[in-house]
Amino acid sequence: MQQEERDKDLKEEFGNQETITKVTGMYKDWFLDYASYVILERAVPAIKDGFKPVQRRILHSMKDLDDGRYNKVANIVGHTMQYHPHGDASIADAMVQIGQKELLIDMQGNWGNILTGDRAAASRYIEARLSKFALDVVFNPKTTEWQASYDGRRKEPVDLPVKFPMLLAQGAEGIAVGLSTKILPHNFKELIDASIKHLRGKSFTLIPDFLTGGIADVSNYNDGKRGGKIRVRAKIYQLDKKTLVISEIPFGTTTSTLIDSILKANEKGKIKVKKIEDNTAANVEILVHLPNGISPDKTIDALYAFTNCENSISPLCCVIEDNKPVFIGVSEILKLSTQHTVDLLKLELEIQLNELEEQWHFASLERIFIEKRIYRDIEEQETWAGVIKAIDKGLKPHIKHLKRAITEEDIVRLTEIRIKKISKFDIDKAKQFIESLEDKIETVKQHLANLIDYAIDYFKNLKIKYGKGKERKTEIRLFDDIVATKVVMRNTKLYVNREEGFVGTSLKRDEYVADCADIDDVIVFRKDGIMTVTRVDSKTFVGKDIIYVAVFKKNDKRTVYNMIYRDGRSGPSYMKRFNVTGVTRDKEYNLTVGNKASIVQYFTANPNGEAETVTINLRAVKGVKKIKWDIDFSNLAIKGRGVRGNRVTKNTIRKIELKSEGVSTLKPRKIWFDDVTQRLNVDGRGDLLGEFKGEDRLLVINQKGLVKTIKPELTTHFDSNMIVLEKWIPEKPISAIYFDGDKGKYYVKRFMIDNPNKEELFISEHPKSQLEIVATDYRPMAEIIFSKRSLEPITINFEEFIAVKGIKALGNQLTTDKMKQVNLLEPLPYEPPIIENVEVNDEEIIDSNSVEKTAENNQTNLKRGKDVDNATKEDDGQITLF
Repeated sequence: MQQEERDKDLKEEFGNQETITKVTGMYKDWFLDYASYVILERAVPAIKDGFKPVQRRILHSMKDLDDGRYNKVANIVGHTMQYHPHGDASIADAMVQIGQKELLIDMQGNWGNILTGDRAAASRYIEARLSKFALDVVFNPKTTEWQASYDGRRKEPVDLPVKFPMLLAQGAEGIAVGLSTKILPHNFKELIDASIKHLRGKSFTLIPDFLTGGIADVSNYNDGKRGGKIRVRAKIYQLDKKTLVISEIPFGTTTSTLIDSILKANEKGKIKVKKIEDNTAANVEILVHLPNGISPDKTIDALYAFTNCENSISPLCCVIEDNKPVFIGVSEILKLSTQHTVDLLKLELEIQLNELEEQWHFASLERIFIEKRIYRDIEEQETWAGVIKAIDKGLKPHIKHLKRAITEEDIVRLTEIRIKKISKFDIDKAKQFIESLEDKIETVKQHLANLIDYAIDYFKNLKIKYGKGKERKTEIRLFDDIVATKVVMRNTKLYVNREEGFVGTSLKRDEYVADCADIDDVIVFRKDGIMTVTRVDSKTFVGKDIIYVAVFKKNDKRTVYNMIYRDGRSGPSYMKRFNVTGVTRDKEYNLTVGNKASIVQYFTANPNGEAETVTINLRAVKGVKKIKWDIDFSNLAIKGRGVRGNRVTKNTIRKIELKSEGVSTLKPRKIWFDDVTQRLNVDGRGDLLGEFKGEDRLLVINQKGLVKTIKPELTTHFDSNMIVLEKWIPEKPISAIYFDGDKGKYYVKRFMIDNPNKEELFISEHPKSQLEIVATDYRPMAEIIFSKRSLEPITINFEEFIAVKGIKALGNQLTTDKMKQVNLLEPLPYEPPIIENVEVNDEEIIDSNSVEKTAENNQTNLKRGKDVDNATKEDDGQITLF
């Protein structure tokens, strides 16, 4: 009645909403019983032998049937059903999983393929027997504890007496009720080495090893405990510029699932793949063919970022100990397993010692019985009791050296000795046999006295006997984090409608911004000084009057934004330089002071921290003396986006003009060239060109004889006929051999680049003129091979042959004979002069001396304020720096 009243109250309070009903009575007990059964009897392995019940019963059944020959798996499954109260399919699947770990079962037939995911043949077609390793380490009926099977008809082992860390060697995975377990497999040899180290009192470390190979980062393995994580990757290498080869796959995947994930990523546009071939047989071989112009290096990173070529695995070591689930680390499992092995070895030695002593005892009695002819004393006895008494009486004078008292059972055994054995008894052989038993007893006692050394030798013998071919398959490596936005294929175009304030991929009639991917973010700056970052979408409203939009790069400290804005409707103007490294998506950030009607008067985005010089033009108003002057952004420190900035003027600015482009104010950065995509990058793909500061340039020479220097901008496109691309050193001459089509002769010339901003031709413009070779070494050497066989090859020392002249000079004549081949040789040694460079210690710099010098050149008086809020009053054209 009370329960009904409570239910009624709940209905009145919550109306027709669902209510919680407590599980009581039989349901409560049944659920608890079911959960306990699943945990203890199905899903979680025991710590002692490392097996789940079904695995233990399969191995026990195989031992029952073992006669050295193969048995049909169907027969083994049927025999196992006498011990395991479940269906044949679950037993067969469990047996295939044990077999595929290649440790305990010797297989015959098609047992499936862990690489391709192919299933095993039906159990009636495949055969199995226990491996020699299993027979050596898993079974011993003398040390096994037995229990009744589920129907009481047979006996099965409580735990198998496994003398090896089997659980860590095979690994285990299972989902129970309320908990799960995931123990990763480890290397056979490394487990033995770790056990030996533990027995010697040394520390050890265990890391997983997978039959599928691959690469693993185990820096966060956490000893296999809850909260740990490892990252596994496929092994991928570049066969040529258009082909990648996957030679090993990560644990937990198959070639089929891996290829499916690559195809899905290709369909979504995250990678670009032309064709995939699966040539997997005994070893993995997946060929990934790439379209023209796609970087293999970048594609490898993209495969790790967007496909199953990289996976994360979270281990969780849960085992059954004393009929309870416990969570421990793999190191603790190995210690417990090793100690269990020592205990089993000790028990085996004690059993062996007892058996040897019993053999010695009876052999000694037998010798006395026959040698002293005690068997004759029973001839006159008429009763069994008299026979026992006569033998006992005859033995007494000769048993002082025995180690235990004689029992009636011993005497009965003596009466069972055959006359044939007595007649052929050899005293010497009997002595030798007893002595051999004594030697064996002594050996066993020594093993027991030195049990740890005996266990170490046992593990060493296991390694020698079964360790062949069990070397580590998974390579251990620390992984670099792959930034998905850097490797994704940008096959979508981003557009902007500046006036109406929309950005997106569907605005195809509006202004094109850049190529992008659906995982990219977009950064937007508006005329009112508001900045926001939003996800790429088909169409997103970000606010009207957009002045700048681009694909946003998180943690980008090299892109520097230079900005001049007016505070409020009639307030002073400020200038600042800042980075945007990280923001909250879809949040609006005000880059001005925040007063109403603030407006951005000048804005640039500089991918390499460039700092330009601008001209400030004020409105001509009464009382304003200076209405025009220059400002160099390089004199301003790079600070956070939220700073107010430095005051430019309190008067109204009419316009701001760009006077000159600046150079980078940041420290040098490394730049690489990817030969496949013919693009520069800062991600380490391709050949390193060097470290570049703001004023550094690239030297570019093509096959037509055109030479130029350019800024190392990552968006630069290069022609396929380019033959030289390197960091330009102005002091280093360029040497060339070319054929002049007008004169029909070969010439040698050396020159410097006089005008870095101009592309120039350094061979003649005649259509038959041809560049033979170009060298950028300080002191190059070349070998000339002529077409006529009668002419011997000659060696040219460019430095001695011709002096450095102008780029338009014809050069010195080399020969009129036709050349077959020109080979560059090792250049002569040269030590360039040491140039002292001023190091930039920080990306955020301000040079107060240069600020003052610039101000003096502009005849501008400078005042230094302590804080923007304490700025003093200035005359027209004055700048206060903070």
